[in-house]
Amino acid sequence: MRAGVVFVQGAAPEHVQALHGAFDTLGIKGTVAQVRKRKDLDDLDCLIIPGGESTTISKLLLRFDLADEIRRMAADGVPIMGTCAGCVLLSKQGDEQVARTQTELLGLMDMQVDRNAFGRQRESFETSLRVEGLNEPFPAVFIRAPLIKKVWGGCRPLAKHGDDIVMARQENLLALSFHPELSGDTRLHQMLLKMI
Repeated sequence: MRAGVVFVQGAAPEHVQALHGAFDTLGIKGTVAQVRKRKDLDDLDCLIIPGGESTTISKLLLRFDLADEIRRMAADGVPIMGTCAGCVLLSKQGDEQVARTQTELLGLMDMQVDRNAFGRQRESFETSLRVEGLNEPFPAVFIRAPLIKKVWGGCRPLAKHGDDIVMARQENLLALSFHPELSGDTRLHQMLLKMI
């Protein structure tokens, strides 16, 4: 099995470590590719778009010819997880900040995202979330996190913080407002691998 992590900007190394932990837990022989250019996407079984700064990641995905190929992979059913900034990029609709910064969204999931809805870095927090499909709460780390304001069509919520949607799924796509790679818990990375 070959997983990929977009390595243009953001919290990518932590996802590599979490994927290796998920492979071990599931008893799967797997490798993790660092995706920096178009050819790095070849033969991937799944992909993670990490957190970071969504405008920067968007520009780099375009510069390195990754955006259209990621869209093709999604259409072909390849499981893709977007965390924090990656969640923003997977959405079909952003907020005023996304429009103002001319961030080009991948537009893959039927959802609207409010970037940095949970505030600035100093307002970051950790909380236990009930996630559909997990028996025990998940320790979610929120850092300047976006909020999934609404979902429609084939997109459905998998987790909420209060009344706010913080995780959603649409077929082979997972969007998370938070950083599962910083939790020390690989269950959501296992969820991605089980979608293959």
